Amino acid sequence: MIKPVEWTDDGVAMLDQRLLPEEEKYLKLRSYEEVADAIRQMVVRGAPAIGIAAAMGIALGLKQSVGTSVADLEEDFEYICDVMSRTRPTAVNLFWAIERMRRAFQRAKSETSDVEEIKRRLIAEAKAIHEEDLAANRAIGRFGAELIPDGATVLTHCNAGALATGGDYGTALGVIRGARDAGKRVAVIADETRPFLQGARLTAWELIKDGIPVTLITDNMAGHVMRQGKVSAVVVGADRIAANGDTANKIGTYMLAVLAKEHRIPFYVAAPISTVDLSIPSGDRIPIEERAAEEVVKVRDRRIAPEGVEVYNPAFDVTPNELIAAIITDKGVARQPYTRTLRELVEAPNEAVAASGEGAD
Repeated sequence: MIKPVEWTDDGVAMLDQRLLPEEEKYLKLRSYEEVADAIRQMVVRGAPAIGIAAAMGIALGLKQSVGTSVADLEEDFEYICDVMSRTRPTAVNLFWAIERMRRAFQRAKSETSDVEEIKRRLIAEAKAIHEEDLAANRAIGRFGAELIPDGATVLTHCNAGALATGGDYGTALGVIRGARDAGKRVAVIADETRPFLQGARLTAWELIKDGIPVTLITDNMAGHVMRQGKVSAVVVGADRIAANGDTANKIGTYMLAVLAKEHRIPFYVAAPISTVDLSIPSGDRIPIEERAAEEVVKVRDRRIAPEGVEVYNPAFDVTPNELIAAIITDKGVARQPYTRTLRELVEAPNEAVAASGEGAD
């Protein structure tokens, strides 16, 4: 199983995704500062994986706290949470994980004044977040597999596989793996995903390792292959989903959704329920991270654009809900009207069969 992030007794282990596919190298991060920097520098990326990494970073920082009282520990805890919250702004799973760790801390301190016991409980919470993500991805795969016909070719963007989550299945690639495991024949067309090349470097790497047929294309070929009839469905991940179903994902996703609508190809979003942010009414309120110009003007260490050129490098865009055929979560499949069906899934106590609103098949 691919393990992008893992808790160990002496630090957080992370597969350095910046080096893939040429090198598979694990880093041992021995402080919460190193974990925060790894999130910021995209050693680990993908909304669920970022949330897991942040939880583990908080647990690691708390484990290393020298505070001797609960008050001392809480002061350190809040500072560490603040550091984690300033790593990447768009992925809501980061903030969801931080808030979950805060709730775990409050429960623990209400039940015990033993500093070491509080530390143990926060480590257990971070591990639970990881394990629950693995189970959630399997559920996404089961629900999503029902939407993928036998013999389908799925177009995907960026990397929403094992590398973007706790490991194993993934979200968008979890749907593809779920279809395969259900006995369906399925192939993938992967966008290279400029400027960080997550599709070329990561998605293609994952699928080749998994024995799933994959064809790599540049981002500006997507409309052409759709017009040729080579795409059965588009499945992407998400970094944040607003209450109305507007979805933030890697830059270039919106373009695919428009093209899919024009060619009457279903466009699906796959994400754990923790990616749904009911506090944000629409995508207009989702903060969009802008990253360094170096990512655009260079490929690896080689410069491909002239010195002095201006660069605009938003890392994400927002796809309006009306372009999305369905949102596949670990609690079920939501369709229009998303303001109702997403809330039903978020509030459902256990795995739902579906929340299929108007237009459901």
